Amino acid sequence: MAQEPGIPGAETPTVRTPTAPAPVELSDLAALKALAQPRRQRMLQHLTLHGPATSATLARALGLNTGSTSYHLRELARYGFVEETETATEAATRGGGAGVAERDAETGTSTGAERTPGHGRERWWRAIPGDRRFPPRSRQSAEMRHVMDELNHHAYAADLELFEQFQRDSAETGPWADAFPYSRGTIRLTPPELQAFFEEYIALLNRYKRPEAETPAGARTVLTRFLAFPTPIADAGAGAGADDEGTGAGVVAALASPADADPVHNRKETEPS
Repeated sequence: MAQEPGIPGAETPTVRTPTAPAPVELSDLAALKALAQPRRQRMLQHLTLHGPATSATLARALGLNTGSTSYHLRELARYGFVEETETATEAATRGGGAGVAERDAETGTSTGAERTPGHGRERWWRAIPGDRRFPPRSRQSAEMRHVMDELNHHAYAADLELFEQFQRDSAETGPWADAFPYSRGTIRLTPPELQAFFEEYIALLNRYKRPEAETPAGARTVLTRFLAFPTPIADAGAGAGADDEGTGAGVVAALASPADADPVHNRKETEPS
């Protein structure tokens, strides 16, 4: 993925019109439960950040056992969140060498990865990219709301952990040392305006995405997150007309008359490996 717009010295990709994936609504409760399982979320995160991997690679990276990761991978594949790659060699190429080596980087020994019965080959898995959206909360059953709350809780906690890890452990120099663009602001919108704002944000993301073959040297995967929600009713009048603060990745929107229009979809974006 391209560098964030507005970073000094960042290379802006050539403007193009990529084919954006069609949005798919995840309304099946069983699929949502499969996605909300904490270990599966961690595995999907690893596949998204580091590229294709075997069950043994995931087990070693996440502190799990291979039998557990194999089971969770099959469940994720059952609902279309992951799929097998063709060969280990192609997986290593696609993953840029991160987390997909056939032998342990430290010991040089075989990973002992899961093999396809009767074929004698390792099974490599990749996250399936897509624009996955969740039903609006007004159309969620009580059980679905509980599942969604759990899913969001674990997802946001994982995002915060990654952000804090980069700040805490990074010994970065050069432009990436300052790669923390963010924004906290307020805007007054109607629900239809918020929906339009959201779709423009998704279109901007798609504009900056490009195939691996078109990605220049020095580019890194950049995690982007969007979160907008209306202020609590008791505070709805506070801060009216407040100015936006700063520029960057996140915007908090204060809504006017939130019951007057169609609800806004939740969305989970899976990045291409």
